[in-house]
Amino acid sequence: MPSSVTLLVTGLTTGLIAGGASCAAVQGGLLAGAVTRRASAAAAPARVPALAGARRSAAKATPAAPPEPKALAPVAAFLAGKLVSHTLLGALLGVFGDALQPSPRARAVMLIAAGLLMVLFALDLFGVKAVARFVPRAPASFGRLFRRSAKTESLATPSLIGLATVLVPCGVTLSVELIAVTSGSPVAGAAVMAGFVLGTAPLFALLGYLFRRSTRALSGQLASLTGVVVLAVAVWTVASGLQAGGWVSLDQGGKSASAAAPVFSPEPGASAGADSGDEAEEPAPNDAPVRVDASGRQVITLTVTDFYTPTQFTAKAGLPTTLILRGKDSGGCARAFTIPELGVQEIVERNGDTEIDLGTRDAGTLRFSCAMGMQTGSIDFEKA
Repeated sequence: MPSSVTLLVTGLTTGLIAGGASCAAVQGGLLAGAVTRRASAAAAPARVPALAGARRSAAKATPAAPPEPKALAPVAAFLAGKLVSHTLLGALLGVFGDALQPSPRARAVMLIAAGLLMVLFALDLFGVKAVARFVPRAPASFGRLFRRSAKTESLATPSLIGLATVLVPCGVTLSVELIAVTSGSPVAGAAVMAGFVLGTAPLFALLGYLFRRSTRALSGQLASLTGVVVLAVAVWTVASGLQAGGWVSLDQGGKSASAAAPVFSPEPGASAGADSGDEAEEPAPNDAPVRVDASGRQVITLTVTDFYTPTQFTAKAGLPTTLILRGKDSGGCARAFTIPELGVQEIVERNGDTEIDLGTRDAGTLRFSCAMGMQTGSIDFEKA
C-alpha cells in the first residue's frame, strides 16, 4: 500500500483539481449559512434599541462592517471543523477497510446518487418550491443551536457546520473515501482525507469570504450563480458515475493512440529470423503495450501517471492475460484503478508495477477507469 505521505499528496492534489468545485457545489449552502447568518446577527441589534430610545439608536444605527480578520474568522472555523471530521472519518475507514470496501459499481451508484442530490440542491437554489421537501436540511434542534450561536457571535456554529459536512459528501469525496478504505491503515486513511480537505480549502475560503462580504447586496445573485455551478457539477458527477460503473464510455475517441495489435516475444535463446520458410514475428520489447510472452501468456501494459496511456488497447481473445499497471510518478485519480465488470480495484504503485490477472477473455470490450470515473479506457479483445 502507498505511504501516508504519498496518500496525503494524492488527497491534496485531488482536492485542488476536482474536489473544490464539486464539494462547494454540494456544501456551499452550508458554508453560506455558517458565515452570513453571523453577519446578519451582528447587524440585528442596531434595530432593537430604536424602540427604547433615540440616543442608543443613533449610536448604533449604522454598524461598521467587520474588519477583514473578523470576516474570515467564521470561514476558518468552518474549515477547521471540516478538517477534523473528515480526518477522523478517514482513520475509521482505514481501520475497517476490509469490511466496508464497496465494489466499483456500488461506488458508482453512490456517485450517481450524489449527482442527483446536487440537482435537488440546484433547483432549491433557483427557488423551485416543488423540490423543497426533498432537499436534506438540518434538524430543528440544530437550527436553534445555530441561531443561539449567531446571536452570541460564537465561532461554535461554523465549526459545528464544518463538522457536519461529513454527512453531506460530494461525489469526489466518496471516491477519496474509497482510497481511505483501500489504504487499510488508520494513519493512511486519515492522511488522504486530511489532504483532500486541505486541497479544497482555498476555494472554500474564497467562497466563504465572498458570502460574508456580500450578504446584503449580492446574496440573490450568488445563489443563482451557485445553482448554475451545481447543475454543471451534477451532470459531470452523474457522467463520472456512469463511467466508473463501466456502463458507458464518453471518451470513445481516446486522448492517446490505440495500442498496436499484439506482438510476440521470442523463445528464450531464439533469434529473429532463425526459422526458414515461415515469416518470423518481430521480437516484442518488454515494454510493448500488448505482447505475448514465450509461455503464451498475453501481457497488457498500461502506463499510469496522472493519466492512463494508452486509453485503448487491442488484444487477442482466448489467451490467458495479465494486465500490468506501470506507475510512473502516478498521482491523482488515476492511482485508484478499477475494472467495474470484474470488481477489481487497486491502488497503483507510485513507481512500480501492479499485476492483475484477467483470466482468459472472450471477444468483447473490457472497460477500466479511475475510482472517480474521470480517467477511462478500454481493452478490445478480438478473435484471432
